[in-house]
Amino acid sequence: MEKKKIITLDLTGCKYLGELHQKIKTAFDFPDWYGENWDAFWDLLRSECNADKVEILGEHTLSKEFNWHIETMHEILQRNKENRKKYGWNFDFEIIS
Repeated sequence: MEKKKIITLDLTGCKYLGELHQKIKTAFDFPDWYGENWDAFWDLLRSECNADKVEILGEHTLSKEFNWHIETMHEILQRNKENRKKYGWNFDFEIIS
């Protein structure tokens, strides 16, 4: 049985949007040319991410100014889940804390 690849994205204590995207870049092991915006996240999630699951930590530590960005990230992850399901590939995400 093949072991599932799980990415842990820890957003604990992010103060700035750039910091959030740096944590995404590190957790997903995105290349240096990652554009640090939601279009770039979508593009690389589809083409460069081979994870079976993403576990998200620390959302509750972010200020309310991040709400739109967190919702956008969730929407992108959900869209990726639905797209992969069409092709029989597994992908999921979970908000741990």
